[in-house]
Amino acid sequence: MFREMRRKRQQVENAECLEVLRTAKRGVLAVLGDEDYPYAVPMDFVYEDGFLYFHCAVEGHKLDAVRKHGKVSFCVLSDPVPEENEWWFHVTSVIVFGKIREVEDPAEHDRCLRLLARKYMPADEIEGDMQRNARHAVVLALQIDHMTGKHVREK
Repeated sequence: MFREMRRKRQQVENAECLEVLRTAKRGVLAVLGDEDYPYAVPMDFVYEDGFLYFHCAVEGHKLDAVRKHGKVSFCVLSDPVPEENEWWFHVTSVIVFGKIREVEDPAEHDRCLRLLARKYMPADEIEGDMQRNARHAVVLALQIDHMTGKHVREK
């Protein structure tokens, strides 16, 4: 169903892909947008047990697209590592394909928001932010169906 990677020598094992998903701060979510044009948007995210979680506003282009067509892709890059004594750098890219859905259950919604918050916020601010903003956020869960990773030398 999914294509094999063409440059197999650069392919990354799943364990390394998951490490990039655990540590990267942002990625780009690609959905099928208005008039079937691709719509790619930078997103904060968190990885847990085969799922990526995102939050978004209760209305907008991204949410409309997800509701219309649940198949998406998500691309993440590791932090670049410079080549010693050279100007270029090395990076690991990870591309995820899967199905995305809105998290409907209130307990799961709040649990996923807290996961996101722990990644991006100081611990002492999380509960106050949850009180103020949780009801104004939609949580999206992306179940990973396929994932590839590749070492890239940007030169």
